[in-house]
Amino acid sequence: MTLNIITPTYNRAEEIQKLYHSLILQSDSDFLWTIVDDGSTDNTKEVLQRIQDEGRIKVNIFYKPNGGKHTALNLAISHTDQDLIFIVDSDDILTENAVSIIRYYADKYNPFRKQDNLCGFSFLRANSLGAINDSEYSENEKIGTYCNERINAGIAGDKAEVFYADILKNYPFKVFPNEKYMPEDALWMQISGPYQMVHINQAIYICDYLEGGLTKSGRAMKIHSPFGMMYRSSIYLNDSNVNMKTKIKMQLLFHIYNGYAKDEIRSGTISENKYLNYRNQCAVSKGFLYDITIIPAQLLYWKWKHDYSTR
Repeated sequence: MTLNIITPTYNRAEEIQKLYHSLILQSDSDFLWTIVDDGSTDNTKEVLQRIQDEGRIKVNIFYKPNGGKHTALNLAISHTDQDLIFIVDSDDILTENAVSIIRYYADKYNPFRKQDNLCGFSFLRANSLGAINDSEYSENEKIGTYCNERINAGIAGDKAEVFYADILKNYPFKVFPNEKYMPEDALWMQISGPYQMVHINQAIYICDYLEGGLTKSGRAMKIHSPFGMMYRSSIYLNDSNVNMKTKIKMQLLFHIYNGYAKDEIRSGTISENKYLNYRNQCAVSKGFLYDITIIPAQLLYWKWKHDYSTR
């Protein structure tokens, strides 16, 4: 099966060269590397041009105005002709056998794809010292939904997901105007309902979280994308398979980010009509859980307002 490794990048000219080096060392070089430069202002364009000119691996490059990782992924995914999609951040690297491992499992499970409603595979991430991010799965090659095997199982750390392209194309990331962040798990949870993944206890992805990266700067990114964060919470809250602990957390977050969304009305960033329109796209049921989390969420909102700069 053919593989497209998709890398969105923004001002990571130095780091993306490390990823490039790990890709040219792959034991299986039969893949396409699609890079989306999301409006970088450093020398990323020159670096990418040099990589493409070297011709050591197949590279496809898109350039777009800065809109956030999720918009870069939407662009790359919509132009994918390969069977499989593997999203790899520009400041991370792959093990030398990553592509061959992906192809091995893709071939192994392809005959069972339809009967098991498979959308792809979830491998492990490790840091440069070999420590697994968060934890391994409860069982190697366990077939189950993202919701059950990750959320309800309490495995919170990032993993390395490989998706069938034809399925991922049917689930584009939600985009709210002027917001540059949409958590990937909002999409993984949507796919989790009708589809399952094969969860494999093998690390193919190496990441050491950098200052300035999405994970390190996540709180600021989220505060500036309140509707995206409310939308993400609504996906969890509207899924009957999600455990209560997670639903309580998501309901609190929903209220907190709704407070930031209302700040945008007060600051004149958006009109009240636009707020109501975006808010309706993040609809959740109002019941006991909704009501009892309003006051603690308000307290957390005030604390965040004190601790973090929002503009």
